Amino acid sequence: MPHCIVEYSKALESRIMPETLLQAVYQGAVESGLFTPSAIKSRAIACDYYMVGDQVADFVHINLRILAGRTDAQKKQLTDAVLAKLSDLSISPLSITAEVQDMHVESYAKRLL
Repeated sequence: MPHCIVEYSKALESRIMPETLLQAVYQGAVESGLFTPSAIKSRAIACDYYMVGDQVADFVHINLRILAGRTDAQKKQLTDAVLAKLSDLSISPLSITAEVQDMHVESYAKRLL
């Protein structure tokens, strides 16, 4: 845990590799101090069609899915750490957003095969 789902504008790939975005998000999650590094799962999804307001503009949005039970302060600590690492990449202009979503503990399942 967590699942870090990075959605980004496809056109952004002309300026930065998706792997670089994933590495920044991973580092932010590690530096939040809330998770064991080996438990962090990250994936990137390129969006071919998008708008920011009424403009076609580059964006990165990170959905951080974690098991319920963290405090609001811990969630803020996580989003702040992830946004800081993405900001360090100095990609401009760019809209960067992040949110934490709680996963239902009782229905979450994991199986390693």
